[in-house]
Amino acid sequence: MVKKSTFVAAVMDAMARPGSVQPLPAFARPPAPLSATSGAVALALCDNDTALWLDPGLQAEPSVRSWLGFHTGAPLANTPADAHFAIVARPAEMMALDGFSQGTQEYPDRSTTLILIVSDLASGAPLLLEGPGIEKMAMLAPAEMPRHFIEQWKQNGQRFPRGVDIILAAPDGVVCLPRTTRIKTLEA
Repeated sequence: MVKKSTFVAAVMDAMARPGSVQPLPAFARPPAPLSATSGAVALALCDNDTALWLDPGLQAEPSVRSWLGFHTGAPLANTPADAHFAIVARPAEMMALDGFSQGTQEYPDRSTTLILIVSDLASGAPLLLEGPGIEKMAMLAPAEMPRHFIEQWKQNGQRFPRGVDIILAAPDGVVCLPRTTRIKTLEA
């Protein structure tokens, strides 16, 4: 039996080292379209005190809502702005980042952490990552990212200390993008 602390440690290590892929141990498969990795992240981070928002595709699946409710106890948020965590099965169709809770100047930790389900970390547009926790530069190419992600991420960084953090849940592990990470494309 895999302990919850194993999942928490992997996510925390990924958050401390943006751009690094942290594998998660094998775990029981949650109902589709929730991926095994995103399910493991939800189990690690969500509980009865953390409101969870699901994108329309996930919200439409009673088995997903039931599985998450049973295993995490997390109440479902009515809107993205009410959520501590949000799981997005189709990041390319995701609403703008500023539609999620940004936290406040006094309590920036009250922002939403987004868990984006991606099919891989190598077939999308290449992203160059810089900032705290990255020695020089990291490169990542997540699939299915929103069309205007780079511009939205720049705006997210301008709101610091407020802003969202992102966890990319891919089949081979998790990669975190804390709000302090600067992202640019190869062309920029």
